[in-house]
Amino acid sequence: MRESKGKIVATGGIMGLLAAILVKFGNPVNMGVCVACFFRDIAGGLGLHRAQVVQYLRPEIPGFILGSFTIAKAKGEFKPRGGSSPILRFILGFFLMIGALVFLGCPLRMILRLANGDLNALTGLAGYVIGIWIGIQFLKRGFTLGRSTTQPSATGYAMPIFSIGILLLLIAAPTFIYFSESGPGSMAAPVLLSLGAGLLIGVLLQRTRLCTAGGFRDAILIKDFHFLWGLIGIFAFALLGNVIFNFESFKIGFTDQPIAHTDHIWNLLGMALAGVTAVMLGGCPLRQTILAGEGDGDAAITIMGLIFGAAFAHNFGLAASAQGVGQNGKIAVIIGFIIVLSIGFSIVANVQKQSLGKNSKEKGGLQIG
Repeated sequence: MRESKGKIVATGGIMGLLAAILVKFGNPVNMGVCVACFFRDIAGGLGLHRAQVVQYLRPEIPGFILGSFTIAKAKGEFKPRGGSSPILRFILGFFLMIGALVFLGCPLRMILRLANGDLNALTGLAGYVIGIWIGIQFLKRGFTLGRSTTQPSATGYAMPIFSIGILLLLIAAPTFIYFSESGPGSMAAPVLLSLGAGLLIGVLLQRTRLCTAGGFRDAILIKDFHFLWGLIGIFAFALLGNVIFNFESFKIGFTDQPIAHTDHIWNLLGMALAGVTAVMLGGCPLRQTILAGEGDGDAAITIMGLIFGAAFAHNFGLAASAQGVGQNGKIAVIIGFIIVLSIGFSIVANVQKQSLGKNSKEKGGLQIG
């Protein structure tokens, strides 16, 4: 148990240090690694939205997927699979991204923001835990998106090929690809460093299954703190790395934090929406990315939902900014809760109906016998 605990803490620690190093070499402050933000930047780079300050084909994302793919193939764990409620997964991924962009960061960035002194992340953390608790209530009542089944090899290779395509477009930089000239999208560590960090993180997370939603879910649901220790490792070593490498940008407080706002209610609600959707999906955005590298087509569909959600958010003014959350973003979060909770209640009701029907048939069979 001590060996397992040390392994998961070390994995989190390496991630935290790499995030601080990426900031040191050019990635946005408090955003050494942010899965939601990086998918948003990729969506912008591909022209799916025209917010000029967040357009860049982030190489960390292909790194995550290809790192996971490589080690999964080497260990015989690459298994093309899918078919588990793809439309619902797309919708849940869409609203996970909406919640994250209202908060301005994925659950991983929430931890990294806190590790650099951004206390607004505490409100986000409270919302994330609340959302996960809500998701757990559905799990307890039988919520499931169904079983995945074996799929053709093409399903498993789709996301690795997509990742290679993103890297080729980044290197070739054709005129139809967009690159920010200012703002967060223009801030980036060298490509090889970013790709290398992504590959290493992809390998580590494929082996350890570390997940931000899983850490809190397991701690609350079954009192298993294994993954939570990994999250503590991310925070502790990111904090250490920021003090060592980025002390000039280290600042404890709520105000004047980079790429953040102090609209606490919507920080909380945005991450609550991210929390409940992550539990329903079976993993946070980072975990979904790693699963996609293993051949999971359901995770790939979720990623498509994330990308579409990012494009939609910036095309229709749903994403927050340093000035706070606009009216469109607030309405989107409320609609998100209505739709996501409706999905949850509908599936639970269907599961319970099937269970009652099964019990009735069993009783009837006994009586006839």
